[in-house]
Amino acid sequence: MKFTLAWLKEHLDTDASVEEIADTLTRIGLEVEEVFDPATALKDFRVAEVVKAEKHPDADKLQVLEVDTGKERLQVVCGAPNARAGMKGVFAPVGTYVPGLDFTLTKAKIRGVESSGMMVSERELELSDEHTGIIELSPKTKVGSAAAKALGLDDAVFDIAITPNRPDCLGVRGVARDLAAAGLGQIKKRTVKPVKGGFDNPVPIKLEFAKDAANACPIFAGRLVRGVKSGPSPEWLQRRLRAIGLRPINALVDITNYISYDRARPLHSYDADKLTGAIRARLGKTGEKFAALDGKTYAVDETMCVIADEARVLGLGGVMGGEETGCTEETTNVFIESAYFDPKRTARTGRTLNIQSDARFRFERGVDPEFVLPGLELATQMVFDLCGGSPSKVTVAGKTPKPTPPFKFDMTMIGRLSGLALPHRDIRRKFAALGVKLEGKANVLKAIAPSWRPDITAAVDLVEEVVRLTGVDRVPATPLARLSGVAAPVLTERQARQRLARRTLAARGWWKRRGPSCHSPKRSCSGGGQPELTLDNPISTELAQMRPSLLPGLITAAKRNRDRGFADGALFELGQAYRGAAPEDQYVAATGVRFGQSALPGSGRHWSGAAPEADWAAVKADATAVLAALGLSQANLQVTREAPAWFHPGRSGALKLGPKVTLGVFGELHPDTLEALGADAPMAAFELYLDALPAAKAKGTAKPALQASDLQAVRRDFAFLVDGDVEAGAVVRAAGSADRALITDVGVFDVFTGQGVPQGKKSVAIEVVLQPRDKTLTDAEIDAVAEKVVTAVVKATGGELRG
Repeated sequence: MKFTLAWLKEHLDTDASVEEIADTLTRIGLEVEEVFDPATALKDFRVAEVVKAEKHPDADKLQVLEVDTGKERLQVVCGAPNARAGMKGVFAPVGTYVPGLDFTLTKAKIRGVESSGMMVSERELELSDEHTGIIELSPKTKVGSAAAKALGLDDAVFDIAITPNRPDCLGVRGVARDLAAAGLGQIKKRTVKPVKGGFDNPVPIKLEFAKDAANACPIFAGRLVRGVKSGPSPEWLQRRLRAIGLRPINALVDITNYISYDRARPLHSYDADKLTGAIRARLGKTGEKFAALDGKTYAVDETMCVIADEARVLGLGGVMGGEETGCTEETTNVFIESAYFDPKRTARTGRTLNIQSDARFRFERGVDPEFVLPGLELATQMVFDLCGGSPSKVTVAGKTPKPTPPFKFDMTMIGRLSGLALPHRDIRRKFAALGVKLEGKANVLKAIAPSWRPDITAAVDLVEEVVRLTGVDRVPATPLARLSGVAAPVLTERQARQRLARRTLAARGWWKRRGPSCHSPKRSCSGGGQPELTLDNPISTELAQMRPSLLPGLITAAKRNRDRGFADGALFELGQAYRGAAPEDQYVAATGVRFGQSALPGSGRHWSGAAPEADWAAVKADATAVLAALGLSQANLQVTREAPAWFHPGRSGALKLGPKVTLGVFGELHPDTLEALGADAPMAAFELYLDALPAAKAKGTAKPALQASDLQAVRRDFAFLVDGDVEAGAVVRAAGSADRALITDVGVFDVFTGQGVPQGKKSVAIEVVLQPRDKTLTDAEIDAVAEKVVTAVVKATGGELRG
């Protein structure tokens, strides 16, 4: 939202400086993005008088001017047809940067005649597209004075950011109202007086909506003004529009643009001679099209509110008008529209057709519904003042939407919620400046929000207004009361597990990645792809679905690293993924991808030759390390071959807690999966489902007793002959369960098939560690445990002890 200082002072009586205004705007939530002083940009340009103008000796269309700059007389070669002796214009001396030409002037010879400077046109100063002649100033303008002042461009321009909940500040009067409430002046009374119509409006207005769509345009007002003389708008209006970046078009159009910025009231004017019959607001029909003011043709549908006559669509309600019925300098009869359009439907229409306009920007945030008629009267008065004509009576279809209902407001809430202690008189003054009415004399009052503030609907909103206008810097910093004893843990068990998982992976050399919770449907190679996971309004096509897994994002990140020369790495992410649209389908996963030679510290080069590529064993070790850090006993962990299809068969597995609970999966990624994502094999990955971990058992603050022994461990080796399809893990689990008091570890050190082993069989050799606690084990006790191991393995696997 842009406005000039002079424009602001038409609504605000204040002596505040530009700096004070800018500081106050930012303090009350209307953040100033820029304060631009055009006089600074034009500081080198001066007012000069053409003393003499003679024909160039070697060019028919050029003149040689003698220019008085107030300090000296210079010779300038000029091609403008309106250059003549006695006129005053804008002069750019040598060394001046001309923005419209994007170069700095130097002394030059033009067709053999030296030229020291330049008389400039409006386009060369980027004031307009006018370039048929140089700028001509009033004869009363002082020679040598600043051109910016002579052009009326010495007015500071404010550019402020408006949050979506403040549509009232999309008009200069709304900004002035906020500054007055903040104590930076007094708001001026600018009452809009009705303009008396001399005849009945000959253009009927109709609202044609079904009951369920009546809110699309609840009120539509309009009137005809006959006999107008539309031409260029006056200089003050053009100057004001240019200052905020708008291009003046003609008086009728400029008036509606001016009121849109002055009062946050978008209007539209039609050339009445181009209308056919009644003008109506209705929903569009499939197949209808119209040529808009931006030069493009748009197809409408039955969800959009359109303005139409009996022959065609004239425009989109609240978004943009049509080119065919737009006002030009030849317009003599103008129909002025002032209506209220539904914010949601306006926003949806604008997004569907990708139309950005000042009208849409205001209507989708919510304009003042009670300013429909005053806005029409204000526009009529300006048309009458600037273009003449005779206005008709006003025609109104529909009625103003119901205002925000009154609500109770307890004045003590301000101190209770914010800590501010303000006099009630000061609080009432702020609310009066904002337009909020308070009825009653006690602390509990009846509050009525103004129609231009759709964001004020409850008592807490008024508290927020007081804090905003007073200044957050004045809210006292009151420390919380100190609690006795030890504070309870802040993190939940789930949060603590996630933090511990991150720290464990980081300690093992992994690099953390954070990606978006949605991805491209093309990446659904790791599950997902269900229609219910597709977003209705995605930011982009690359983020159109909620991710079913963290793997695709990590694989893509690994690919990007490889493409940029980082051949080895280990990336992990901890975040949410989605199996479906139901709340219970959301889960938290800790996922990692290793690529290159990341299984060893450092990168590729290794003393023993090429370091091993990252494989299933490396990621399995990482996954089990995380589970161990989270308190899961390794004795209870089972490894099965139930990995999903996006892992390599035979080089992957699942980590389970019993037959039903899957804690995670690991392994090398399938080549087809990597090919689908454009990545090169090999890569290994794991994915842990942290929500599947059982809840930790309640325990006291005392640490468990240290289980340590000063006695030497006993190690015994066993080799079992089992069927080829028996998993080595089954042998390990059976052996470990033989005597849990003495057996502390079981590991596989050899699997053999070949000579000496029958067809269809394999030999699995394990090492069993026995740790005595109280006394050294005797041979008989060791043999007894060995017998238990053999019995347990034979029973569990159907194998036999190999001789």
